[in-house]
Amino acid sequence: MHRLSRSSVSAALRAPATRYRNSAAAPILSSTLISDSAVRGDNNTMWYSAITVGKCDMARHSVHLNLKSGSFLGSRYDSTAAASDSANSPPPPAEKYEYQAEVSRLMDLIVNSLYSNKEVFLRELISNASDALDKLRYLSVTDSLLLKDAVDLDIRIQTDKDNGIITITDSGIGMTRQELVDCLGTIAQSGTAKFLKAVKESKDAGTDNNLIGQFGVGFYSAFLVSDKVVVSTKSPKSDRQYVWEGEANASSYTICEETNPENLIPRGTRLTLYLKHDDKGFAHPERIQKLVKNYSQFVSFPIYTWQEKGITKEVEVDEDPVEAKDANQDEKIEKKKKTKKVVERYWDWDLANETQPIWLRNPKEVTTEEYNEFYKKTFNEYADPLASSHFTTEGEVEFRSVLYVPAVSPMGKDDIINPKTKNIRLYVKRVFISDDFDGELFPRYLSFVKGVVDSNDLPLNVSREILQESRIVRIMRKRLVRKAFDMILGISMSENRADYETFWENFGKRLKLGCIEDRENHKRLAPLLRFFSSQSEDEMISLDEYVENMKPEQKDIYYIAADSVSSARNAPFLERLLEKDLEVLYLVDPIDEVAIQNLKAYKDKNFVDISKEDLDLGGKNEEEEKVTKEEFGKTCDWIKKRLGENVASVQISNRLRSSPCVLVSGKFGWSANMERLMKAQTVGDTSTLEFMKGRRVFEINPEHPIIRELNAAYKSNPDDEDALKAIDLLYDAALVSSGYTPDNPAQLSGKIYEMMGMAISGKWSTFGVQDTVSPQPPRVETLEAEVVEPVEAGGQK
Repeated sequence: MHRLSRSSVSAALRAPATRYRNSAAAPILSSTLISDSAVRGDNNTMWYSAITVGKCDMARHSVHLNLKSGSFLGSRYDSTAAASDSANSPPPPAEKYEYQAEVSRLMDLIVNSLYSNKEVFLRELISNASDALDKLRYLSVTDSLLLKDAVDLDIRIQTDKDNGIITITDSGIGMTRQELVDCLGTIAQSGTAKFLKAVKESKDAGTDNNLIGQFGVGFYSAFLVSDKVVVSTKSPKSDRQYVWEGEANASSYTICEETNPENLIPRGTRLTLYLKHDDKGFAHPERIQKLVKNYSQFVSFPIYTWQEKGITKEVEVDEDPVEAKDANQDEKIEKKKKTKKVVERYWDWDLANETQPIWLRNPKEVTTEEYNEFYKKTFNEYADPLASSHFTTEGEVEFRSVLYVPAVSPMGKDDIINPKTKNIRLYVKRVFISDDFDGELFPRYLSFVKGVVDSNDLPLNVSREILQESRIVRIMRKRLVRKAFDMILGISMSENRADYETFWENFGKRLKLGCIEDRENHKRLAPLLRFFSSQSEDEMISLDEYVENMKPEQKDIYYIAADSVSSARNAPFLERLLEKDLEVLYLVDPIDEVAIQNLKAYKDKNFVDISKEDLDLGGKNEEEEKVTKEEFGKTCDWIKKRLGENVASVQISNRLRSSPCVLVSGKFGWSANMERLMKAQTVGDTSTLEFMKGRRVFEINPEHPIIRELNAAYKSNPDDEDALKAIDLLYDAALVSSGYTPDNPAQLSGKIYEMMGMAISGKWSTFGVQDTVSPQPPRVETLEAEVVEPVEAGGQK
């Protein structure tokens, strides 16, 4: 392995900048041919790039802007100082070129509008290099001589952070002089697109190709960060190497022939970017390594970056004179040389794209351990996923994908309202495009799904606007959502019930949100929902399990919304249903009621809220109802008159068993639970609140003793004050037991205290005195008796 010391590399990196500042000629790069016979054999050589400067002393190929005519005229002057074998040959005649597009405006569009993130320049340039290598590999099948100069197909990136220079070298097909004019002299001209067209027109059109860039402006992304770009290229079709040089915001470019032997390369292209002052941070080796791993990790050719490395060695340490003297005094003690560990720094090539694109492999050949390892490495996770799905979609749209369901929700980021996540990584022909999506590939309730999507049908410069309007993306979204549901359904049907319990605990609320937002997928969402019920308070059940447990005569799915299982269990609405052994779902999550209302039905069974009016439990006896209405009809009117506008009506209940009364909401209004939630909203609409809670129905239980007493009070004395107060207290008690909040809690407390005082007044006071005071014996007083003699009439004795 060839290694350079730190000092020699620093000197080599600093040298070109000095010569560049003092030279009028444009700097170009040179290649240093370094023997690597220890690894590859004596007859093989390997090219390493080093940043040096050579002089281009031949005439330039220039293109000038003609502002008057509005056209672009190109004048070419071929080299007057060519290779030694043609030094005396006369120069060829000048040729005229015209741009196919307005350069300055298009350059401004590319730099300022087409790419929203400057980081993508490296992705685009690596993609172009990969295309050049792919073309060479494809053409070498029929012409093996194309690979004679350099067998290795790779991409190497070297940086000079002090001077802000990035060098990208590939050993691909390279370009001739005319190809430089065609591909780099014309904006939006794609050599890859032409090559693909030629391949399709050939008889080998069925051959699979992996060419990436087809848009034609990827090269110009270099000007996002560069003031000047120099391209040195050598094609196996030509025996000459040419240098293209262009500057940002310029209307011309130059082409010359490379004559400096130090700058010659056997084959391929070397791009040198001279970064803008504000963008010199891109020239740090660590930054380049990070960008390659992020954007081009799965490019099919090896990408090497020039990195500083270190090797730990042990070196001897000079002994302290005092310690040496003590050691000499005791000769019996064995002497040991003292050492210390030091890190020796050196520069070497480092492979940046080691991870293989697992989605390109056959799913049958990939093990579960490989899927899990790819998941952990790609998304920086520590736990294995609950499920994965590897699939390929062909036909109208072709793409490959690997999706995962995480085992845990992100800590501190469980915000289902924010659809922006970094969970889906979009690739175009193995080149990373973006992971910043706002619901384009997955709806926000499925934003927890992680994975990679690799499409061959999208352009490399995918922007937010393209994703939103692309028909291809809409088709991809439908198929991705379908596969995600298949994964989740597979977890729910697993023999290990704990897996789905874990999933539901982490992501159950998101599926309920999907019931509200995604009507098209209600049939896929409903089987995945889980709820507690009156017959399963400790373990959640699915809607399928509920339907299986339904009574033969039961037509609807009953539910009640409350803030807890305990509140739902003790609600008076359940009394008659529990007596009939009808199961009731407990909706204890705030989002549950809205989700169920959006579903409306499941397997032709309507969802019915048992806390609303017109509840039909079946088994009616019309004769008994008629007698009851005749008995209590006028009492209901009397109670309605007393309650006034607090209730819409007073009816005889068919849902009560042990409670005297209950307050139910209107059929189309808010339930007590929903009213409580809406009141808690920070920006709630009070006008809507008053409208939705307006209709309440007061239902009474004619079998309860209190109602019978009130019926008797109405018949005997409807104006009795105590009876009227009892009606008020009944209403307030029904308000609380039904889940509503009293408008005046203090007034309700006063009524309760008053009724308690009436009920217990004098009930325990006498009994208490007799218990606490011990009986005293009767006090005996001594009385003096007076003897009175009888007196006869007339005063005689």
